[in-house]
Amino acid sequence: MLLTTYLVSLLGFYFPSLLMIAPEDFKIILAFVFCFTFLLPAVNILVFRLFGTISSYTLDTRRERIVPVLAISLIYVVTSFLFYNKLRFSSNFNHLILLVTVLVVVSSLLTLFYKVSIHSLGVWGGIGIILPLNKALEQSYLLWPTAIALVIAGLVMSSRLYLNSHTPRQVLVGSLVGFSIGFLGIIFLF
Repeated sequence: MLLTTYLVSLLGFYFPSLLMIAPEDFKIILAFVFCFTFLLPAVNILVFRLFGTISSYTLDTRRERIVPVLAISLIYVVTSFLFYNKLRFSSNFNHLILLVTVLVVVSSLLTLFYKVSIHSLGVWGGIGIILPLNKALEQSYLLWPTAIALVIAGLVMSSRLYLNSHTPRQVLVGSLVGFSIGFLGIIFLF
């Protein structure tokens, strides 16, 4: 859920011309992003736990994941709609939010049929987004953040396997789907 905040922070720091947001507005926009894409979904999970809809925060079974993940998808869809129609910061920023929303919605749709690793999908979706941007920059500003993201992706995938939260196939499917959506989304939207 923090992927969007990380991406906006990273791009705002290393590639501000992509987001087309005035520097004095960036902190406010980042706060909006954090609230709508992390805080609201986190509160959503807390409420589901308090009312007994889910038995634990780890969402161990595919069946237990369906309602929370669909609710989070709805939050992201509404957020994208608000950014596109009400809060128009910039078209590139809106495209980025839309791309992250597509990642979340696809993860929800996959969850209806298969217990995919949403962690792998998210982290590789982020890599799929920043990898082509390395080519778009004349300087190599995003080289180290991309290398760090790759190490983090390896750690995330390893942790999902180490904790027996997912099978290697579930981690691989999440990785491939996330990277494909992120990479192709950047190519087509930007």
